[in-house]
Amino acid sequence: MGIEIERKFLVNGEVWKQGPGQLISQGYLNRDKQRTVRVRIAGEQAWLTSKGLSTGATRAEFEYPVPLADALEMLALCDGPRVEKIRRCIPHQGMTWEVDEFLGDNAGLVVAEIELQSADQAFEPPTWLGPEVTTETRYFNSSLASLPFSRW
Repeated sequence: MGIEIERKFLVNGEVWKQGPGQLISQGYLNRDKQRTVRVRIAGEQAWLTSKGLSTGATRAEFEYPVPLADALEMLALCDGPRVEKIRRCIPHQGMTWEVDEFLGDNAGLVVAEIELQSADQAFEPPTWLGPEVTTETRYFNSSLASLPFSRW
């Protein structure tokens, strides 16, 4: 089984705006809290991802590359609006932080994520890291598709 162990934090300031970012567009074929199914496009690549119910920072995750043309057609089938963001991958203390700057109705929201090997893995937080929001469901991308940041 594929497992994702990921912690999520808000971001302070703009020091994280280093290096180029990549536009990501994603939509949800299913946003049930027990299981989400999304299609994501980043550049010329696309993936179909299924995620299970979160338990703390851990959940089942299965991700498969799909042809870009198929992903574009699947986006038209999605439930709710797309979530769009610019992602920057920032190395820090031997680990990579993914910082997502959301666009559209989610503009103003910036979230940093780190994928871990185990739920209790230690890491050194960057100085620009804010409060942890790992278990706050409103920060899940699937939630942002139905209740965007601009409507909080």
